[in-house]
Amino acid sequence: MARTYSLAFTSELATGAAEVWDVVGTMPGVNAELAPWLHMSTPPRAAGLRIEDARTSEPLFSSWLLLGGWLPVDRHHLQLAEIARGRGFVEQSTSWSQRRWEHRRTVEPRGDAACTVSDRLTFVPRVAPAGPLLVRVVGALFRHRHRRLRARFGAIDTAA
Repeated sequence: MARTYSLAFTSELATGAAEVWDVVGTMPGVNAELAPWLHMSTPPRAAGLRIEDARTSEPLFSSWLLLGGWLPVDRHHLQLAEIARGRGFVEQSTSWSQRRWEHRRTVEPRGDAACTVSDRLTFVPRVAPAGPLLVRVVGALFRHRHRRLRARFGAIDTAA
């Protein structure tokens, strides 16, 4: 039986939820988080699509994951299961490397000038022995994404 892996990442940002959502709810926003390591291709018909305007429960499009912006390393078949306008989404997709990929992102307001962005990932690799490697790669990628979010929107030091 295939093993399911789960990872979670959270950042406290010094920018209001609406402003953060205006960026993270778009493919250019996703690619800004992934840069410079990865880029997700987007068909022209979906280039300006905002998550809250997307269809749910049916494939939106297929995307190449491009290492360094040019080397194809995976093919992702994007499908959204739920959308909470301005607050988050649940993506349930597949890819060449993942039999099942679930990405839950929430953007929770913390007053007018701050928010918390959380990503919860659950995935089942297509090739079981690749699981530990994919945990490392996906973990590194989402830690990078959250560093990019904190750099762009400012971080709140929760240890203080």
